[in-house]
Amino acid sequence: MSNIAQITYRGVENSVKSVTSKVPTLGPFDVLVKVTHSSLCGTDLAYIPYGIALGHEGIGIIQEIGSAVTQLKIGDRVGGGYHRGSCGHCKYCLNGQDIWCYERVVFGEGDYDNGTFSPYYIGRETYVHKIPDAIPSEFAAPLQCAGATVYGAMVGIVKPSQRVGIIGIGGLGHLAIQFASKLGASVVVFSHSANKEAEARSFGAEEFHPLDDISKIAAPVDVLVLTANRYPDWSKFLIKSVLARTGTIIPLSEPSGPMDLPSFQMFFDGYNVRTNLVASRGVHNDMLEFAARHKIKPTIETFPLSEEGLSKAIEKLKAGSVRYRAVLVAKGDH
Repeated sequence: MSNIAQITYRGVENSVKSVTSKVPTLGPFDVLVKVTHSSLCGTDLAYIPYGIALGHEGIGIIQEIGSAVTQLKIGDRVGGGYHRGSCGHCKYCLNGQDIWCYERVVFGEGDYDNGTFSPYYIGRETYVHKIPDAIPSEFAAPLQCAGATVYGAMVGIVKPSQRVGIIGIGGLGHLAIQFASKLGASVVVFSHSANKEAEARSFGAEEFHPLDDISKIAAPVDVLVLTANRYPDWSKFLIKSVLARTGTIIPLSEPSGPMDLPSFQMFFDGYNVRTNLVASRGVHNDMLEFAARHKIKPTIETFPLSEEGLSKAIEKLKAGSVRYRAVLVAKGDH
């Protein structure tokens, strides 16, 4: 398919426009994926000013494979788009932590003309993931970034005997509730919206508290997961009756401004902070199998993968009115 023209969507004069590009020749370890579904993420909005090809939560069918590809075949359904490469031989890669490789290629840090908001996406064989049959493509798309981020952050920390507090029931939060619950934890949700209690419980929460009144918490949580778009009032949360001593704080979102954690409480109550990017490849595969086994799925709204559809999805995402992930569907894949 070398030199075949296609439409890609990228930032042009600070808005998203369709631009004609060429599908490059496959390398020996590359696969050509015909995109059927791609989820919209806040990270896409952050890169609009830089003019790169957007989209990093894609699902599609392999159309062609490179000459050295052995693990995938034409017709396989795969997903990916955020983590695109690493060196394969550094200490991080050899320990299964390839997302931290100094030579990594991730969305926004390289491969600028290759996005999943387009008819075709080129991925390396070992950086796309086969999708379990139990997960429909429209629900698999948000798992490629949001799901991998949430699961990757919690799976090495959360224990079945623990209480996990989750702040926010948005694009990340509603998945965090499901994953934490299925990991065996008792889930406590904190939200600005008191009317979301029933929904939080339907995702697996056992306890719910409005953010303006968390004093009635039954017992302190051991892990506090931040999914909202702003940091909480630390004076309310970093007390031993809310976050247990030696508790772990996991920021999953990236609010603007400093965290400003109170050093006294951090030191004397032994609190820890564990950040996380998208999961490394092995954990990503585990996440997909875990989600399939436990029937974890995002709540989605669908839009056509077109300039108009993308514009509407972006408008809703900026307004905070998407419930809870916007998924773009290619023509013919409704």
